[in-house]
Amino acid sequence: MNTFSKDAFKGKNAIVVGGSRGIGKAIVERLASAGASVVINYVNSQPAAGQLAEQIIQQGGKAVAIQADISKLSAIRSLFEQAEEQLGPPDIVIVNAADYVPALLSEATEEQYDRIFNTNTKGVFFVLQEAAKRVRDGGRIIVTSSGGTQMYFTMNAIYLGSKGAVEQFVRVLSRELGARNITVNAISPGFTNTDLLPERDRAVAAGMSPFQRVGEPYDVADVAVFLASDAARWITGQNIGAGGGVF
Repeated sequence: MNTFSKDAFKGKNAIVVGGSRGIGKAIVERLASAGASVVINYVNSQPAAGQLAEQIIQQGGKAVAIQADISKLSAIRSLFEQAEEQLGPPDIVIVNAADYVPALLSEATEEQYDRIFNTNTKGVFFVLQEAAKRVRDGGRIIVTSSGGTQMYFTMNAIYLGSKGAVEQFVRVLSRELGARNITVNAISPGFTNTDLLPERDRAVAAGMSPFQRVGEPYDVADVAVFLASDAARWITGQNIGAGGGVF
């Protein structure tokens, strides 16, 4: 159940980058059910994004699916231009897109490094730049990081390095946009029930939480929607842990 009323985001336009599956999908559904018009960005998951948009429309909401690979700057600009043409200027931008490749630091290749940083770091940086230019005064910008930046995991140097950089982008941008009453925050999920969490790791992951379970996408989505709301107007430059006590 959504913790916000069906009109809480009425008149607000949201762009969810990486919104077709997992946490991103849950964020889209929460925002739409609370009245926001939502752009669902995807790279390859056209059927899932299209189905989600149609589901929202059938329920009386407004949504559109737009393809864009944020590792390409021209695609980022096109995404925002199309979003404005179809819905109007954004009030909320949530950057949830990420790529992941496990690799030992001592063995990682340049190709693996470039693949992850081009999306998770460079891509997010320029999405934030475009959002800073286009989000209306009083708006919200939210980025998904990872609780892993506060823990020690082998095979994750590239991924967590890319996420650590994003956390610094958030802190700096929150200062740069404060005069316009735009808040900028990060969310760090813990182990969450998405296709990125291998089945073999789930029992151990659940045991690390005092709740003895892994998170569900909606557990994280509800934090994102709170940060997008007026109730979070006094929170900016923060990295909010949404990991069920794992870190």
